[in-house]
Amino acid sequence: MPLKWTVGDVTVTRIVEMESAGGTRFLLPQATREAVREVEWLSPHFADETGRLLMSIHALVVETPTRRIIVDTCIGNDKKRDTEAWSHLQTTFLTDLEGAGFSRESFDTVLCTHLHVDHVGWNTMLVDSQWVPTFPKARYLLGRVEFDHWRAEAEAGNGDPAIFIDSVQPVWDAGLVDLVETDHRICDEVSFTPTVGHTPGHVSVRIRSKGEEALITGDFVHHPIQMAHPDWAAQVDSDQAQSTRTREQMFGDLARDQTLVIGTHFAPPTVGRVVRDGDVFKFEV
Repeated sequence: MPLKWTVGDVTVTRIVEMESAGGTRFLLPQATREAVREVEWLSPHFADETGRLLMSIHALVVETPTRRIIVDTCIGNDKKRDTEAWSHLQTTFLTDLEGAGFSRESFDTVLCTHLHVDHVGWNTMLVDSQWVPTFPKARYLLGRVEFDHWRAEAEAGNGDPAIFIDSVQPVWDAGLVDLVETDHRICDEVSFTPTVGHTPGHVSVRIRSKGEEALITGDFVHHPIQMAHPDWAAQVDSDQAQSTRTREQMFGDLARDQTLVIGTHFAPPTVGRVVRDGDVFKFEV
């Protein structure tokens, strides 16, 4: 059964595409096995006994009294990617989504915290050799700054243009995209909050209901070890100085407010609260 949490009148359900141990050198090269083992609170949930980081790629279904939302649509099947382990996937993601009670047609909203490869893949699916919207009755809410940046990169042939071409352009061409600002309010309970640095228009997703509050991180933090080392920027952050400032500010705010944190790449149990640990922070589950 997928993990599920409630925030007031809102339910959040985790649908996993893949989980992994280790292999994070390209992401957080500072996280050597020795450095990981020094952060004792990471074990057993977020690191194994050998010092390998445990991570996950999953989508989050957010059900409010008026909306059914999916946040960050993972990597997707059938897509040629530069990362071999992510290329031409054949996962059971859609079957698992439906098995949890969520048909593709039942979603009215898709949110992308940013437009990296592992956050947009199931925006589309392959049907008769064409990329078509996976969620045909949904509006895809994409940050305007983020969209404009990656469209320009794709047009210039920078990075991997296929990501935009097969996972973003088709939903735009289908007329399903709404470009919004980084503080956009989706409904009474759900809104974007800007957390830039990982990408130019990166956002996190804030949930507030009946006096309770949660934050879906996106990638301003990839792994809880960054709470012990807020200065550890990911290799894939577009502005590492800004991403570090964002982490430091957000960790302080989250610790003060005791907001429930739902990590977009955090291994189970995936949720917890940021607390101060001397001059840095730790994640309590």
